[in-house]
Amino acid sequence: MNISHWFGLIRFSHTVFALPFAALATVMAFSMPLASGELPSFRWRDIVGILLCMVFARSAAMAFNRLVDHNIDARNPRTENRHLPAGVLTRSSVWAFTIACSIGFVASTALFLPNRLPLYASIPVLMFLCGYSLAKRFTAAAHLWLGVALSLSPICAWVAIRGGEVTSSPSDLLAPLILAAAVAAWVAGFDIIYACQDAAFDAEAGLHSIPAKFGIAGALKMAAAFHVLMLGLLCLLPTFAQNTGLGSVFGGVLAIVAVMVLWQHWLVRPDDLNRVNQAFFNTNAAISLTLLVAGTLDCIWL
Repeated sequence: MNISHWFGLIRFSHTVFALPFAALATVMAFSMPLASGELPSFRWRDIVGILLCMVFARSAAMAFNRLVDHNIDARNPRTENRHLPAGVLTRSSVWAFTIACSIGFVASTALFLPNRLPLYASIPVLMFLCGYSLAKRFTAAAHLWLGVALSLSPICAWVAIRGGEVTSSPSDLLAPLILAAAVAAWVAGFDIIYACQDAAFDAEAGLHSIPAKFGIAGALKMAAAFHVLMLGLLCLLPTFAQNTGLGSVFGGVLAIVAVMVLWQHWLVRPDDLNRVNQAFFNTNAAISLTLLVAGTLDCIWL
């Protein structure tokens, strides 16, 4: 048992999906004036706190997912070689890891003091994140649950930086919410695509998913609809985030992001799922990082 096994258990590389949006929300939060007209005070401890909270929360939720899906993964040919079914890690060690990461997440919110809102919200947020792992047992909306779970990252980063402080314009409060909604639609869409691999297994096992309920062709159409919604929300974002400086660069790269989304849907077809992993990881990582770089250039350097 070594560190690579733990990284593999929680798919640490997939942190690149949500973390850039938390980082973008952090940049926006520091760039938007408060009601006083001043910018929020910059503290390195807040940056460290956001990074630690993201890593601990995601690690706890992913490890919990592997625990509750242990038997399901063992029955699914695609997942039977994961760490728990294959015996690479033990359930007791993964439970210990999950508990340690959960404690680490809650403890990390102390870095935001005297802002107590992250501490108060830590347990409800963690419960919602872990709740996703149980969702497919009773609802095909599990994909949207995951989307909302990841969309909490920009909202939580915003609250961690600004707390209860109001902005110079009440409409500015919509900025992190629109960004979060875009993340939710984006994640729900690509999770539906990813779930197409297990459509037959889910239907046989009595698990709920969009592909199992509507078929792969119908699922891909729903994924495309979510991604159209995501692009629409991202186009709307600069209007409500203009006080952060978000504007020309971010708006300009949206055409590139749209091409990436189209590419993702071109790669995966109802009769050809061989390139799902390429569409899932490579394209989505490029989308999140592109938006982060563009937003940061707008808010900080331009």
